[in-house]
Amino acid sequence: MARSPDIGVWRAAGPDLARHYAIRQRVFVLEQRILELTDLDGHDRDANTIHVLAAQGSCAAGTVRLYRLDGELWQGDRLAVLPSHRSSMVGAELVRFAVATAGALGGAQMVAQIQLPNVRFFERLGWTRAGAPAPYCGRDHQPMVYDLTQAPPFLLPGRPAELMLEPLVEVPDLRAG
Repeated sequence: MARSPDIGVWRAAGPDLARHYAIRQRVFVLEQRILELTDLDGHDRDANTIHVLAAQGSCAAGTVRLYRLDGELWQGDRLAVLPSHRSSMVGAELVRFAVATAGALGGAQMVAQIQLPNVRFFERLGWTRAGAPAPYCGRDHQPMVYDLTQAPPFLLPGRPAELMLEPLVEVPDLRAG
């Protein structure tokens, strides 16, 4: 996959952390309705959790978070890309940033629960299936694993000087009717 020069990815802090949470809220609560009210959990309160934000141009476009589970084992989750950026490379760059970061911090392996329609996307990024799909947050997810010793360094630019979040667009209730 070719790299996109207009995508920046960085660790979110300060006002960028609010953008990170806003994107997750839009994707997991308002759009996909996987979670109710909020997707925040105990990992978001843990100071060791790494929250990541990506922008395409000057628009905040996607997020991921990662944290150490035990020793050299890391978890990647809450990968969320706003609908208007899903045809870009934002999701791939967030995943690349996550594995490069965990690998640079001494990780040997990263695990994730992947929504079934996204399994091939992760396989193209070097992830492998780890068992059979199982329910997670009320939907079947595929457990997957990545060998962090194979993670290349991350070379994309970081935060753009100007950053904005797209206005909220109402998402129709897909469960109705």
